[in-house]
Amino acid sequence: MLDKKVVELLNEQVTKEFYSAYLYLDFSNFYKDAELNGFSNWFKVQAQEERDHAMLFIQYLQLNDEEVVLGTINKPDKELKTFKDPLDASLAHERYVTQSIHNIYDAAYSVKDFRTMQFLDWFVKEQCEEEDNCNEMIKRYDLFAGDPKGLYNLDAEYGARVYTAPSLVL
Repeated sequence: MLDKKVVELLNEQVTKEFYSAYLYLDFSNFYKDAELNGFSNWFKVQAQEERDHAMLFIQYLQLNDEEVVLGTINKPDKELKTFKDPLDASLAHERYVTQSIHNIYDAAYSVKDFRTMQFLDWFVKEQCEEEDNCNEMIKRYDLFAGDPKGLYNLDAEYGARVYTAPSLVL
């Protein structure tokens, strides 16, 4: 049986992960409306990943015989005016998610819940990759997007991204 506070935080994380999927779908739609289909694809794939992260948290709760409590998923509220806005917002959001994962880890550590800590290790690593991806996209956008050919090439590159299911095995 898991600690009550840890379970509460894990359930909150489910909602945060589903919100992340909504947010990235919103970013995907923003780019689709602008005919930047590669950027749209990149964020659509990202939304799939976030949905799967939520499902991993649900599966972990269920494997530990804990109740899954689904929270309300708010409508994304980011105001997107420029093509760079979703990139900056995604980095800020990933940093928020990283802090949330660290908070759960800290709660698990405080009650010596090694099983949950081991489960969260994958997410700690994943968040490092997520932030790195966001940073890279921002840097590349800053370098190349000022030129229409550069933006075109970035868009084509991001259009090649394909969904890969998470490798975490519970």
